[in-house]
Amino acid sequence: MTMTLTGCGSGSGGDVTLQLVAADYGHGKSNGSQQYWDQLARGFEKKNPGIKVDVHVYSWTDVDKKVADMVDSGHAPDLAQIGAYADYAAKGKLYSADQLLSIPVQANFTPSLEEAGEYKRVQYGMPFGASTRRLFYNKKLFAQAGITAPPQNWNDIAHDAQLLKAHGVKMPFALPLGPEETQAETLMWMLSGGGGYTDSIGKYTIDSPENVRTFSWLKDNLVGKGLTGTDPAKLNRGAAFQGFADGDVGMLNGHPTLMKQAEAKGIDYGTVELPGTKGKAKATMGVADWMMAFKQNGHRAEAGKFLDYVYSDKNVEKFSGEYGLLPVTTSASQAMQADDKYSKLHGFLKQLASAEFYPANKTSWPLISKTVKAKMGAAVHPNGNPSGVLTDIQNTADAADSAAE
Repeated sequence: MTMTLTGCGSGSGGDVTLQLVAADYGHGKSNGSQQYWDQLARGFEKKNPGIKVDVHVYSWTDVDKKVADMVDSGHAPDLAQIGAYADYAAKGKLYSADQLLSIPVQANFTPSLEEAGEYKRVQYGMPFGASTRRLFYNKKLFAQAGITAPPQNWNDIAHDAQLLKAHGVKMPFALPLGPEETQAETLMWMLSGGGGYTDSIGKYTIDSPENVRTFSWLKDNLVGKGLTGTDPAKLNRGAAFQGFADGDVGMLNGHPTLMKQAEAKGIDYGTVELPGTKGKAKATMGVADWMMAFKQNGHRAEAGKFLDYVYSDKNVEKFSGEYGLLPVTTSASQAMQADDKYSKLHGFLKQLASAEFYPANKTSWPLISKTVKAKMGAAVHPNGNPSGVLTDIQNTADAADSAAE
């Protein structure tokens, strides 16, 4: 950490020090999130001399556990920018958004994101950094294999993958169902097959007929035919993205940060909406990370003032532009859509309003996400049993939901 930890209480002369724990979106020190936050905090402190902000940035591997340990030991940070909020909201540990933010700031969140931040119809999770998913394809590899258009449906994916394999492409379709981000790849395929994790009233439907059909199709038509290049259960998202940037992957599902990675290696790529069974998928997956404010230290007014500053257009646009993410506010989204500098993000941005998110408002979701990471790769193994694996996860989900009630 670049900054020493100060206490969470009031400092000398009645000053308040806010402690923020945040996740790192950077690729190494040159663009680590610590720099973004340090600059933002200094700008805020200049305008608000009575409030100091100490920011501690951790990798995504560690940040959620770090906050959980702090809360469990009775030393909750004032603010946390992490992956899940519902458990803390359910235990009454968080301020609601309307207790913190000015009305114009709260009203400016993209509606789909605001809704995804609600626990029992009250917003506790403030979206911070969002993305949607599209299918990326390598134009050079497609041309070499004689493929003239990107895939529009599952038959196209299977057909194109066969052609790519015949032309010696190492990984025609990268399917990362390794533990890093299995829950994301799983949801994308569920949505493209007409299913999802939950139904319209929030009940888990993991072993629905649509989902069983989807993973049976993947097992039989991609993995079983050697079109994924490796065992999906052993392939992590980071390795799949690196493979695409290295020119070894024909196509894969990706988010906006893959664009910078591919461009840095000179890859000529295209993106299209996720293909579904007969045409486009019913929806794409949206992901948002969450900002939340803990009640423990009683710094509601100071935390609210800081968050109003965090969510100003200037700061939202700067963060989104730096890390290739989508802005979480309506005004910053409109500004980005009107700016040709961000033209490659426009396709991702247009999908945000109708995107479907993880069921992060369910306190059982962290456990289900962990279970999906552990088991889902086995569902598509040539000797696997998609129905059995999905039923197994469904049983865990039902038990977790019953225990939460």
